[in-house]
Amino acid sequence: MKGLLPILEYDLRSVLDSILALFDLKPAIARQVGVNVVAIWLLTWIGWQLVKLLSRRIVAIADDHHGEAVSFREKRAHTVAQLLKSVGRGALLTLAVFLTLNQFFNLTALLSWAAVLGLAISFGTQSLVKDYFAGFFILLENQFVVGDSITAAGKSGIVERLTLRTVRLRDIEGTVHIIPNGQITTLSNKTRGWSRAVVDIGVSYDNNIDRVIAVLQEEADAFNADAAWAARFDAPPDVLGVESFGDTGVTVRILLRTKPGAQSAVAREFRRRVLIGLEREGIKGARALQTIAVMPQPAAPAPAASPIPGAE
Repeated sequence: MKGLLPILEYDLRSVLDSILALFDLKPAIARQVGVNVVAIWLLTWIGWQLVKLLSRRIVAIADDHHGEAVSFREKRAHTVAQLLKSVGRGALLTLAVFLTLNQFFNLTALLSWAAVLGLAISFGTQSLVKDYFAGFFILLENQFVVGDSITAAGKSGIVERLTLRTVRLRDIEGTVHIIPNGQITTLSNKTRGWSRAVVDIGVSYDNNIDRVIAVLQEEADAFNADAAWAARFDAPPDVLGVESFGDTGVTVRILLRTKPGAQSAVAREFRRRVLIGLEREGIKGARALQTIAVMPQPAAPAPAASPIPGAE
């Protein structure tokens, strides 16, 4: 075993000498290059920690401590924090790689060729450039942020992540959709400013429609006054009245204007309350009407009399 150590040390030195000869480096210069490389990546790591700290700070400053309710300012802060980490990570890694390579090669000439090569590649990757430009204008114009409910490129869901190249949506079934920003030609944002739940209630033709509207208005007013739900409303509910006539009954429409993103929960709770209220007031819901026609059947002919044996 002791005899192998000098051999291994000699082999390692020969390998190291070969590497230094390949880059035309002397041992003193090699040590300096090693120190420089370690310093470059140490500074890169420190820069990344600063980027993460700044991202967390942005989110903390925007937090209004209102519990589960997420304000637009908080959504915007989460979006900016995600973008900062995404761009910061890419910029730091690119800079560290170039500085590291510059310790071994002269990159001045290579950078000019890289510019020409990048121009050539850009013509072949126009869709990628389009994605980045579209992402830049999405952020500049503040079209949507993380947490918004949107419809884009035929997909609907909640925005989970937004970068300069793509947006990640998660729909109601939990499916994740990754959409390049360049494919977003038409965007529908359901959580900007305020939202609205449109609730249609069907009742039978047998009911007094004025009484039905009065009961629905009472339920809507009581719902709006409920302390547990009042914070989700942006305006008092509006019972519009009769919306349409159908085969099963009359449809009454109610509009519930809510805070952004609260329309679905408010609509479900209001339907539950309306169902209880209609049952309490004895109001019949819409139901299918069937008419059964009973046609009289013709009388069956009387059976013929049997002949009496022996009769003439």
